[in-house]
Amino acid sequence: MQGFFTRRSASRLTGGVAATLLAGALLLSGCSGLRKPPPDKYVYVTAKATYLRDRVAAVSNRTGNVSNGDKLTVLDHARRFVKVRSPRGEIGWIDEKAVASQQVADDFAELAKKHAKDPVVGNATVRDEVYMHDSPGRDTDRFFRLAEGDKLQLLARATLPKVATPGAAKPVPVKNAAGVEEIPPPVMEDWWLVRNANADTGWIYSRMIDVDAPDTLARYAEGQRIVGAYILTHVNDPESGQLRDGQPDPDIPIYVTVLGPYKAGLPYDFDQVRVFTWNLKKHRYETAMREKNIEGYLPVKIGTSKDPYGKSVDAQNPLPSFTYRVLAADAPTPVPDPITGVVTPGKLIEKTYRLIGNITQRIAQPGVPPPAVAHPTPEQDKKDAKKKRKK
Repeated sequence: MQGFFTRRSASRLTGGVAATLLAGALLLSGCSGLRKPPPDKYVYVTAKATYLRDRVAAVSNRTGNVSNGDKLTVLDHARRFVKVRSPRGEIGWIDEKAVASQQVADDFAELAKKHAKDPVVGNATVRDEVYMHDSPGRDTDRFFRLAEGDKLQLLARATLPKVATPGAAKPVPVKNAAGVEEIPPPVMEDWWLVRNANADTGWIYSRMIDVDAPDTLARYAEGQRIVGAYILTHVNDPESGQLRDGQPDPDIPIYVTVLGPYKAGLPYDFDQVRVFTWNLKKHRYETAMREKNIEGYLPVKIGTSKDPYGKSVDAQNPLPSFTYRVLAADAPTPVPDPITGVVTPGKLIEKTYRLIGNITQRIAQPGVPPPAVAHPTPEQDKKDAKKKRKK
């Protein structure tokens, strides 16, 4: 009898343990079902176009095609390759050199957000296929690839020393005017912060873009680089001979342009301002105003001003006006930031002009002499210049 109860008790105990284990297993399986799966990780295609392969091997099959900007879900990693799923559900391996990380994509998104309200200082066209970078410099992260002919808005300029290629010869000291040997200054490169039609924002090497300017003005550049061309107003000339899309165009734009030398690394954006008006009798552009040897900074603002003399057809109609900024004579020459390359000038002077017919007139406070401005090249005293001409 005692043995019977013992065996029975053991049987109950064994059954109880089994039930407890089974309940625990069910509880654990239920808890694991409540866990959230790890979040997906993504990479983004930086190549112009490439394909996915079914395996990492010398011989593989193509499983899908992807292009610049595509968002890919990361499935696995291997040496120098990433297994991904495309937005169309295609799965395959891709070279990690052809993709950017989520951090790079976030950096570009932050850059676009930061400069979303920046004023446009000019417009340009992409000269050849080129990448946008997250900061100035050839070795910085890149993402969006621009095609030849893409239109861009220019936002800001930066200038940095050109990165020396590995193994390049060190600069050789040269003698200056005083006969003292010194290391020549580094070769500089200009970069532009740009925005494309999709609002993608990034930095691009300046030599890969052409500033938009009409061909009719390029002939008047006199060896200078047109930094910006802005329309002030229009005049009507049915006999102009100008064409648009192969048809006569009597609507002639009047321009204010800013120009500078073909040289990178300058501490200013332009050193010359010219206004081009239209001669209705000779049917050609003529210079209505020119200011040279200045240290000017973008942007150029286009606006309107009322005619102070009432000589216009309608005195209530505002006149075209423009404003640009130049460095003050008592301000130090700015130096580009060694990290960002951005030039931040000190004291600036605003100069505003209005256009009355074909005449430009500066708007200034009466009785107050205009402040002195800085000059890239020291200006010669007028009296000394007269003496030299007499000699």
